[in-house]
Amino acid sequence: MIDVYVIGTGCTPFGKHADRSFSDLAQWAYTDAVEDAGLSMTDTSMIEQAWFGNCGMGQWGQGGIRGQVCFTPMVQAGLFPERVPMVNVEGGCATASLAFHGAWKDILSGQCQVSLALGVEKLISPDRPERTAEIFGTGIDQLEPQRWQDYYRRAGEVAGKAFVMAPGRTVYMDTYAMQAAWHMKTYGTTQRQIAVGAAKNHHHGSLNPKAQYQFELTVEEVLADREISWPLTRAMCSPLGDGAAAAILCSEAALANFSQEARSRAVKVRTIELSGGKYRALDEPGLSRIAADKAYARTGLNPQDIDLIELHDATSFCEIYQLEMLRLCPLGQGGRFVESGETALGGRLPVNMSGGLVSKGHPVGATGLSMVHEMCLQLRQEAGPRQVSSASLGLIENGGGVLGFDEAACAVTILEKNK
Repeated sequence: MIDVYVIGTGCTPFGKHADRSFSDLAQWAYTDAVEDAGLSMTDTSMIEQAWFGNCGMGQWGQGGIRGQVCFTPMVQAGLFPERVPMVNVEGGCATASLAFHGAWKDILSGQCQVSLALGVEKLISPDRPERTAEIFGTGIDQLEPQRWQDYYRRAGEVAGKAFVMAPGRTVYMDTYAMQAAWHMKTYGTTQRQIAVGAAKNHHHGSLNPKAQYQFELTVEEVLADREISWPLTRAMCSPLGDGAAAAILCSEAALANFSQEARSRAVKVRTIELSGGKYRALDEPGLSRIAADKAYARTGLNPQDIDLIELHDATSFCEIYQLEMLRLCPLGQGGRFVESGETALGGRLPVNMSGGLVSKGHPVGATGLSMVHEMCLQLRQEAGPRQVSSASLGLIENGGGVLGFDEAACAVTILEKNK
């Protein structure tokens, strides 16, 4: 298989950027990625294709050609080459990973030597706050909502937690809470174990200058925070925010045209595997298990080969669950594994050194590429005080949208330090 490399990444700080447009945020991430690759703006003529990820621009009135609209100011300013084809993608919270997957396949196919992936999102809307709920509403079936409502009501009887929607939270928090309740009932997982994971990631986020939340919380503070949907408290749930992230990918042949410094910092893409969701039973493995198994099979790697993880903790229960789905700990043991300290900085398998979604933030269409950005920093040994020592192989899990207790789409990516 053709070798593909990440040659540059960029990521804005995540948070409230009400004064910045979609185009502003996209340009910020893009120019940072160009600079990270060691390119000048005249060098960007080598970019042959672009993939643009976003979920919410339609609520601002831009339902189509979103990437082309966002990049027009950059083309006019000479920051981005003219006539570059751009594909718009959307897959809920997995949107940016789908953009990354598209750029990777550009190069695998041999059609392109250099391709760009970029994701951007604005969830903060002071002038029309209802936009936020509208954006999240795009991630679940709006044509036949009775299907998932009936599904959750039946599942609630099994989980021991009734499905009840309420103002002040999205339906996604209720679905995560129901899965957590079932896991607690079935395997003995505790609310405190979920809180340990949240406190751990808030510590990691305090070390990340681009995180939305850069403060620490103790386990007790996490448990004492406002309840969102039992057993989840606010500190266990990802916040609303804005941001953008980008990555420039290239072939091995194109890599030879970069500087020696840029070549030494390149990160190899071992694989990106996708899977699709379905309405599964509570005790049935989720779609991330399918994507992970495909990734291990494609690369010939075992779960034990992985040095560090960035995974999709929209709530802190997700870390417990996804560690099991990714075969990084036995089924039912995720809570104990997190509680042991093994997933913290300095542990055997550090998880979410960025702070994860609960601390770094979760601007939906940018999240997957922010994970790529963090993983590249780690593999290059450029992550500062949150650096994992001697990391060579990193795995990223990113899911988006909802079909019952599955996400609608999942991407598992494995990146490797260039040798």
